[in-house]
Amino acid sequence: MQHFIDVIIPVPLQKLFTYSITAAESDFLKVGMRVSVPFGKSKIYTGIVYKIHSEAPEVYEAKDIHQILDDTPIINEQQLRLWQWIASYYMCTLGDVMRAALPSAFILESETIISKNTQKEIDESILKDDEFLVFDALQFQSSLKIHDISNILGIKNALPIIKRLIEKEVISVEEEVYEKYKPKLVRYVRLHNSYTSEVHLHQLLDDLSRAPKQHKVIMTLFSLSASTKKPIKVADLTKASEASSSIIKALIDKGILEEYYIQTDRVEYKGDGNNEDTKRLNENQEAALTEIKEAFKTQSVVLLHGVTSSGKTEVYVKLIEEALERGEQVLYLLPEIALTTQLITRLQNYFGEQVSVFHSKYSTHERAEVWNNVLNNSHKAQVVLGARSSIFLPFNNLGLIIVDEEHEQSFKQFDPAPRYHARDTAIVLAHLYQAKTLLGSATPSLESYFNAKQSKYGLVEITKRYNNVLMPDMELVDIKDKHKRKKMKGHFSDRLIEEMTDALSEGFQVILFQNRRGFSPIVECNTCGHSPQCPNCDVSLTYHRYKNQLRCHYCGYVMAMQDNCMACGSPEIDSKGFGTEQIETEVKALFPNYKVARMDLDTTRGKYGYEKIISALEQQEIDILVGTQMLTKGLDFRNVKLVGVMNADNMLNFPDFRAHERSFQLILQVAGRAGRTDVRGKVLIQSYNPHHNILQQVSTNDYLLMYNEQMDERYNFKYPPIYKQIKITLKHKDYLNVENASIWYAKSLRNAFGDYVLGPESPPVARIRNQFHKNILVKIPKKQSLAKTKEAITKINNSFLSIKDFRSVKVVLNVDNF
Repeated sequence: MQHFIDVIIPVPLQKLFTYSITAAESDFLKVGMRVSVPFGKSKIYTGIVYKIHSEAPEVYEAKDIHQILDDTPIINEQQLRLWQWIASYYMCTLGDVMRAALPSAFILESETIISKNTQKEIDESILKDDEFLVFDALQFQSSLKIHDISNILGIKNALPIIKRLIEKEVISVEEEVYEKYKPKLVRYVRLHNSYTSEVHLHQLLDDLSRAPKQHKVIMTLFSLSASTKKPIKVADLTKASEASSSIIKALIDKGILEEYYIQTDRVEYKGDGNNEDTKRLNENQEAALTEIKEAFKTQSVVLLHGVTSSGKTEVYVKLIEEALERGEQVLYLLPEIALTTQLITRLQNYFGEQVSVFHSKYSTHERAEVWNNVLNNSHKAQVVLGARSSIFLPFNNLGLIIVDEEHEQSFKQFDPAPRYHARDTAIVLAHLYQAKTLLGSATPSLESYFNAKQSKYGLVEITKRYNNVLMPDMELVDIKDKHKRKKMKGHFSDRLIEEMTDALSEGFQVILFQNRRGFSPIVECNTCGHSPQCPNCDVSLTYHRYKNQLRCHYCGYVMAMQDNCMACGSPEIDSKGFGTEQIETEVKALFPNYKVARMDLDTTRGKYGYEKIISALEQQEIDILVGTQMLTKGLDFRNVKLVGVMNADNMLNFPDFRAHERSFQLILQVAGRAGRTDVRGKVLIQSYNPHHNILQQVSTNDYLLMYNEQMDERYNFKYPPIYKQIKITLKHKDYLNVENASIWYAKSLRNAFGDYVLGPESPPVARIRNQFHKNILVKIPKKQSLAKTKEAITKINNSFLSIKDFRSVKVVLNVDNF
């Protein structure tokens, strides 16, 4: 009887490939193990065993696998079921999901190794000059990689030459698979066994009396061993004895010291092991906790709608505590890495080393270690705190998922596939484990609140801030009127300057919010009106003053700032609009005696970028923080009295049906950073249109009024959550090609769905990275089957890709394009 396995490989293929295995391999292999398999002509991929069976493929001859990479599965059954759900719901392939789910350290790569053919005598006269160079290099080295040959020949593509050498049988080629993940080994030292007796030890110290530095190292080793009773790291010994590494190496070479290595985790808990008790809840929190537990008896998902600074985190902590007592794992999802940095400390104070962190600023090795800890149900990974990718971790005994700031659009993955939404995926993940999900937010998304109103989710509300602190005092400033009266200094109204002066003189801190980075979004010539544009995208370049650069925020194109207009040569170049960098410059000029910092994508690039700024603000080393929406998300700053929103209009006027909902959430969230202690906070919102409904609703903190008004519009215009939607984006570098393709696609969709298809339409930025975009929107009524709709779209997509002229057009299917 023959044995076969179906394997998922990290390539977007509609079907899984089948490989042949031996009877012994069939007994050893389990679903979820990694195997390396040949694919195509010469590629080797890491695959995940999906199914073990005895049915030979009908269309092709099954190849043998290369090797088995694991002793035990690294993916469990629930994860594979989640992968299947994501692939089916978000209309992508299992290969796409695998690529997103596994830390890249687990996906082995292959490299082509070129070595000399030793089986044959080579006639050098038949070799061309470039071929001889490769042959000559192989006389001195046993093997070369492709990039080595490119370097030797000084050309980019060495493949034609390699092909000729293979044909002449000069070289042999093989694929070497190498493991990316390397455990971290720490170097330790101890005294060699031959010096453990007292006689030999005295003899050694006498001998070393002529080498005082080596003598000091040995004495330091004794004192460290006596005080810590732990193995001694080489790094610690070097530091304590103030010796250089060459002295320690000399002692090892003489055989006096013995070195050894211990494998350690890269991510370690630095605390002393004495955990704090969790805080006593106040009556509002206590009532909310009781209601949540009650709701969990009948509902698997509960929405906690608590105003900013109502102490939702402490309620979560109590639920985590109870889950850990039941021996369950907890997943705590956050939208931003900035938030995890502040929460890590809080959770570690309560739960010590049981807390693990998982997000993209961690290295691949660190992520691989957290993965292994979760897989093995290690004590170190009982509470996982992470951004959206942490829903892919291999939990064993998941009991609770908390999705904090559930309204955030950062939970949605836009590129590449799978384009999943972490909140919705978390609810499915919890269902697979029969676990509970708690969604928390001060400004819930319309979708979640709608589900709660429909009794799909439980709903619990906290209407008062912790310690009954008053909600911040909101004030709308009409900057159109201020401009008329000449009461503006740069982008600051007289009211904002006045309030900032008061807050700073009282020793409080100030946050200024401007949802655009850079210095100014448009640079324009006053003489001819020319504005530098990105050569790859249909957008103007943003001026970044700190590097004196013009930069595209879509593709990353960079050019130096021009002194003269590129069109007419005039030196009169002016900048229009403003970003965080310009606000920072203006604040420094207005308040020269105070410390100003900026928090946006440019200042938080490093691994600890967020941490440095947040801890500096907490330690009150910063007086005024200017930032983008990064600083709106649930951060807890105790000493911030004033929040200034520099310009609310650019969010309200964004071309998106969710613009008003998002503006409400964003402004209310940033306002929530103010006055979180006894002193009442103040929020100033500058706008050209202070009478706008959304700004009026924000100023009275009226979520329900906003919800009802927005839901009326969603009913009228058939948008989510009333109708589901799938957005189809077509991309190609030739405008005519994408235009014709999108017309064909939309026509086919209209034949199936009639008036529920909108488009094709060019988005606000119609060209990105030299690719023209066209969008088509399919609206799906509640009564229409979602699965059948996707089936129909998949059929249309397959027909589309079979048309020769359209094959080069890229199609992106985005389900629930939040």
